Amino acid sequence: MIGKKWLPALSALVIAAGITTGGGAAFAKEKHKDILNVSHRGASGHAPEHTLVSYDMGEKMHGDYIEVDLQMTKDGQLIAMHDETVDRTTDGTGYVKDMTLADIKALDAGSWFNEKNPAYANEEYVGLQVPTLEEVFQKFGKNNSYYIETKSPTIYPGMEKELLRLVNKYNINKDKLLVQSFSADSLKIMHGLDPSVKLVQLMSYGSNATITDEQIAQIKAYAMGIGPNHTYLNEAYIQKVVNNGLEIHPYTVNDKERMSQLIEWGVTGMFTNFPDLLHEVKKGK
Repeated sequence: MIGKKWLPALSALVIAAGITTGGGAAFAKEKHKDILNVSHRGASGHAPEHTLVSYDMGEKMHGDYIEVDLQMTKDGQLIAMHDETVDRTTDGTGYVKDMTLADIKALDAGSWFNEKNPAYANEEYVGLQVPTLEEVFQKFGKNNSYYIETKSPTIYPGMEKELLRLVNKYNINKDKLLVQSFSADSLKIMHGLDPSVKLVQLMSYGSNATITDEQIAQIKAYAMGIGPNHTYLNEAYIQKVVNNGLEIHPYTVNDKERMSQLIEWGVTGMFTNFPDLLHEVKKGK
């Protein structure tokens, strides 16, 4: 029999271990709370991706990071856009690399969303502009959390240097900055320019994901995490990555059931077009 004087200590130990009468509910809640909620291109399920409106909405929906894909204009300006061309997300056509910032700013980056997403359409989206990275920093401030991707870096030599220049110009808190890329070379350039910037290696798979000890060791030499497509993940893969000291932030998860499954498997964060849904999962709703 346990003496009464030991009961408080034992209770505290049980709670800390998550062994509750509710079947570990308290522990699960804590586990969910720590998952990074990355607003993919802003709250892009609700508003036109990579616009200030979408980023702002992502924050209001409890996203932890503003995620910005970078392309570079003909006159060397970093803009927020996923594709190498403006065709999909504006009323224009052509490659970003062949257009000046003035050309980009003349485009309507919102109307397409209303046409493709009538359930979320809003007349206020008509005429929205493509923001520059500088405008994003100006609006959301130095102490916000940014998750920035260098897109197509081989097309834009020097984009890493320009990114770091703007980070330093606006005194962005590097503790709350993550830079990701599918290009290991681009991340290594960033690492060489400033080793204090935290990096995430995006991973591309066409079938079930596998990762070797050698790959993990190579990535750990410059990055603190990886970002694979969630579709190809299994629990063994996730556990291997996490147990080897890397974070794992899969993309792009828009279903609450899948969000919960990935959290149970051990992911440390995820990208979603609906940060409000992930927030609900984290809150146990």
